[in-house]
Amino acid sequence: RTATPVAASLMAMANASAQTANDYKALVCVFLGGGNDANNLIIPTGSGYAGYASARSNLAIPSAAVLSLSPKTPDGRTFGLHPSMAEFNTLFGSGKAALLANVGTLVYPTTRAQYTTNSVPLPPQLFSHSDQTVQWHHSVPDRPAVTGWGGRVADLVNAFNTNNRLSMSVSLAGTNFFQVGSKVSQYAVTNNGAVTFAGTTGGNNALSYQAQKDLFNATQPGLFDTAFAGISSSSITNSDFLNTTLATAPALATVFPNTSLGNQLKMAARLIAASSLLNLKRQVFFVQIGGWDTHASQLDNTAPVTGSHAGLLQQVSQGLNAFYNATVELGAANQVTTFTASDFGRTYRSNGDGSDHGWGNHHMIVGGAVKGGDIYGKMPNLTIGGPDDTAQGRWIPTTSVDEYAATLASWFGVSATDLPTVLPNIGRFAKPNLGFV
Repeated sequence: RTATPVAASLMAMANASAQTANDYKALVCVFLGGGNDANNLIIPTGSGYAGYASARSNLAIPSAAVLSLSPKTPDGRTFGLHPSMAEFNTLFGSGKAALLANVGTLVYPTTRAQYTTNSVPLPPQLFSHSDQTVQWHHSVPDRPAVTGWGGRVADLVNAFNTNNRLSMSVSLAGTNFFQVGSKVSQYAVTNNGAVTFAGTTGGNNALSYQAQKDLFNATQPGLFDTAFAGISSSSITNSDFLNTTLATAPALATVFPNTSLGNQLKMAARLIAASSLLNLKRQVFFVQIGGWDTHASQLDNTAPVTGSHAGLLQQVSQGLNAFYNATVELGAANQVTTFTASDFGRTYRSNGDGSDHGWGNHHMIVGGAVKGGDIYGKMPNLTIGGPDDTAQGRWIPTTSVDEYAATLASWFGVSATDLPTVLPNIGRFAKPNLGFV
């Protein structure tokens, strides 16, 4: 019996994936630009809810709406998830997703006493969006950095890729510091494919398109002209190659939400589906969703729970779920690990309409290789003025970005001896492998 077009497409995709399933890996960074208020991502329940409701006041999620969460290794307290996180909660319950508690930029492990007396170096410009974003991306807050930790990972593992014509580092959100490497350059694509020059889309512009190619390939009169023509010609060639490859790759059956994050993750999944055609055994993706700077209009306590923060969390939950399902469809679920990052957390105490810039934050990790169903790291003592608070519920991180990144880099193929190349400060922290993957 002849297979249907959809079945034939899925079979071809499965066969292509099987060829690289054992040695292909991808890291996908989902950056929550603006500072996610993860105090409403993981919510105290039971006896801890009253203190949460008092501190958060108008930001508190009604207890009846909180999704039940049962981590494998509880710390004696009980927690739940924001009601917008239904899909992620299912992934967590099925062991395909994990949470990492109270992670942030650190120069050295830091206690409240050390913070108060300034007796250990602290990351410069704490609570600043631009500075903390860059420090999350490069992981060395105590020194100038010219590369990001994702770029340094790519530099080390790019040898896995042979005869590849495109970079292993792909951004769906424009240029970023995370993917800046010394050897591997990031390659930006759109949700619809490669970026193209105006007039290079073929069709009625075919003659203009060919004229541009001929112009850039012609001998140029000077060094600047030659360099510009070479870069432009290479860009056109790469765009042609990628768009042609994507057009020939089997279509995904997984349905993605038509949101900013959903569309970025859909293109990442399409590129993973085409990895064998691109001769790529390792890929690093960067996607981003903004809007998390919720000083105002964060309010979540209406019924049903609504507000800007609720909508953003729903995008993340639905997007991560669709992306994981796509990796299952591709036969690559165990080879793709997706993780969130953000500028910083936010204050536990409400400012009356939202929350202000914080420090330590909670993050999500999804994938078939993830040892899910658990909260890793250490949830803070949720007491204003308590042992983990700088002020207003700005939690001092108990896990460093370095430890988070080192765990992911090790899974990706970076050896223990090479970890200090990726993360120069990793030797200062106790857990170079947090065990979540």
